[in-house]
Amino acid sequence: MSARILVVDDVPANVKLLEARLSAEYFDVLTASNGAEALQICQRAECDIILLDVMMPDMDGFEVCRRLKSNPATHFIPVVMVTALDSPSDRVRGLEAGADDFLTKPVSDVVLIARVRSLTRLKMMTDELRMRALTSIEIGVQAPERNAVADSGRGGRILLVDDRPSSYERLGPMLATEHSVDVETNPAEAVFNAADGNYDLVIVSLDLNDFDGLRLCSQLRSLERTRHVPILAIAEAENNSRLLRGLEIGVNDYLLRPVDKNELLARARTQIRKRRYTDHLRDNVQNSIEMAITDALTGLHNRRYMETHLATLADQAASRGKPLALMMLDIDYFKSINDNYGHDAGDDVLREFAMRVRKSIRGIDLACRYGGEEFVIVMPETDLHVAGMVAERLRRSVANEPFAVHKGEKRIEVTVSIGISTLEQKGEPIADVMKRADNALYRAKNEGRNRAVAIAPVHQPSSFLPQAAGRGR
Repeated sequence: MSARILVVDDVPANVKLLEARLSAEYFDVLTASNGAEALQICQRAECDIILLDVMMPDMDGFEVCRRLKSNPATHFIPVVMVTALDSPSDRVRGLEAGADDFLTKPVSDVVLIARVRSLTRLKMMTDELRMRALTSIEIGVQAPERNAVADSGRGGRILLVDDRPSSYERLGPMLATEHSVDVETNPAEAVFNAADGNYDLVIVSLDLNDFDGLRLCSQLRSLERTRHVPILAIAEAENNSRLLRGLEIGVNDYLLRPVDKNELLARARTQIRKRRYTDHLRDNVQNSIEMAITDALTGLHNRRYMETHLATLADQAASRGKPLALMMLDIDYFKSINDNYGHDAGDDVLREFAMRVRKSIRGIDLACRYGGEEFVIVMPETDLHVAGMVAERLRRSVANEPFAVHKGEKRIEVTVSIGISTLEQKGEPIADVMKRADNALYRAKNEGRNRAVAIAPVHQPSSFLPQAAGRGR
């Protein structure tokens, strides 16, 4: 697992020692002798993880970390403080400055490498999400970095898995000063509760009675609904090997007993902030996908999505020997709506029209805004007769109920013309089906509008669906 590690220390011997340890594990190592140099390297996005000394001249490690974590461009870089300071207050100060971990010198090679590998895995996952989310920024979705910098990490939902009363009766109230806490004393139920509870953090005691805490952590990582929930493990000091194993299977952080309240709260805040940030990134990715394939005004799929998936739907229909119906719809005299009532009213009509389309079709049908006031509906496993019935139902739902515009101040009559065709010959180009539906729509317009016309494939007779009573438009 290759990653670029920045070692920041003003003592050359310390730098050389860490550089040798990390290089032996095939990490790329960069070095800096002071905080200002480290900030410049990070600003240029040249490192993946920072190993940061605390006691440095001019700018100590706490200040360097605060600056990194307060900058939206660098706050996501994991920082591990490596220092001779070993009191709980020092650890809390480092964590509150934004550090992801606080290791006390002399650091065991095994502990150091395990922590770096764990953070590297998490950083790579975050980087992938950030790269995917870049397009969402370009199309107007707000980047989550500034919210992440301002997030206090408080107010989270925590599941504490611990079956020893002497432990959870002490830890629960500690956490409850900043978070909502549920205590699960039955480890066998913990995975199910974690999956159903939408938690921001799961804290697992590795010293459970008659249950392997590491197996519970592994189960949480294997389930889709809990895969991304941070896990904070708590163990006795002599369980060092189990903690290292926990980091390998996906534990995000750990604490040794006796637990210091301030350190517990600081580590919980750190993990909750990370969870919220990555959730925002995933939401941005999902939003960018939806925006790329969805028409913003109507909420229907857009033309790009339809053109991408239409051939696939046609191939599926042909391979299964099932028919496929396609409807083209055009709102009659839409330009006059815009001219007489304004474009806001036109938008109201388009939104309401899309709503009525959704109510008239099935979940498996594909409804798209083709452009302007034109729409396309693709109906798998539907022949010409059934498609005609659906089209007539939709036509009536439009014509029989006036459309509210201008926030309900006015109601105007609207009608729609519909052209229908089907794919019923294996191997027929879907473009031919589209062309027939377009021709049918043209004929519906010429015949007086407010009607549906179906044109069958060449081997079947065309059909004209009856116009409902009322004025054609």
